Amino acid sequence: MSEPPLPPPPPPGTYPGGYPPQPYGGYPGPYSPQPYPVAPKNGLGTASLVVAIISMFTLYGGVILGVVAVVLGFLGRGRVKRGEANNGGVALAGIVLGALSIVVAIAAIIITAIFGWQLFQDVGGNDYIDCLNRAGSDQAAVEQCANEFTQRVENEFSITVTPTP
Repeated sequence: MSEPPLPPPPPPGTYPGGYPPQPYGGYPGPYSPQPYPVAPKNGLGTASLVVAIISMFTLYGGVILGVVAVVLGFLGRGRVKRGEANNGGVALAGIVLGALSIVVAIAAIIITAIFGWQLFQDVGGNDYIDCLNRAGSDQAAVEQCANEFTQRVENEFSITVTPTP
């Protein structure tokens, strides 16, 4: 008895079973492992804008918070350029508002210092400093200087600095 003839070999470039080899050894199509999309890392840009807005409302703290906002904004823009984030406009807004906050806060500090010093001189601040220098370490004389200055401030602004019992 003779054996049946063997089937002819497959044509070149084809695979037995009908499917080409698949990566990961699985089936083609939706059953193949697919990379999951990565969510954008927008936290730095958003934080920059939030800190910048807060810095606009805290006049004298605006310098520190403005610097924080600008730094976070530039870090957020770096993420956008690397393709890790997609909120470049938000980060840019944080940078601009942070810088504006710094400028406004510095101007407010300068204006307060100028007008504050002028006001201090108007109510006799120089006389108070001279009195303290003359008093030296004499505690009673220092207290007398403070009382005189307090009286001048109360008279100038028609207010009571010291509470009355």
